[in-house]
Amino acid sequence: MRHHRLLKIYFFTLLVFAIYSCKNNFEQVKQLNQFDALPVGQADTIRVVYTDSAQTVAILKAPKNIDYTNQPFPYSEFPKGVDVVFYDENNKETFVKADYGILYNRTNMVDLSGNVSITTPEGANLRTSQLYWDIDREWVFTEENFTFKNKDYDIAARILDASRSFNKITTGPLVGSVSVEEEL
Repeated sequence: MRHHRLLKIYFFTLLVFAIYSCKNNFEQVKQLNQFDALPVGQADTIRVVYTDSAQTVAILKAPKNIDYTNQPFPYSEFPKGVDVVFYDENNKETFVKADYGILYNRTNMVDLSGNVSITTPEGANLRTSQLYWDIDREWVFTEENFTFKNKDYDIAARILDASRSFNKITTGPLVGSVSVEEEL
């Protein structure tokens, strides 16, 4: 009887060690399979020219680009900042700058943060700490504080929802002045 009990304890101990050993191996195997969390590529000092029908529509410059387009939700990261010049149909330039940026390829959304600045050909200027840009809808939005100035407006507010050309703007609580012309 005592021999039978020792045999059970022995097998139980072996089972615990086997399970523990498998767990350690499983954790090691999981770490080996983390290669898909690595970027597909990295580049320093990039300049990318975007064209449509042989017309330049944008030029992107960044000191560093990390390409994670091999991920289930692909994206490209610009950890040291990004500068983009957009050209309209009349070749007028809109300048976009940020200390950090991410382009989500599947949704065509851009997340810009840190000293975000947009300057349009008409002289409008937007500044904020974070801005989201829906490329397909040509729409920008933020829930952070921002300032916007052009010939008609000098706005400081929190929350912005606007067209890329800033001809349609919705804001949260305003702090600043807005010029309005009355029609007679």
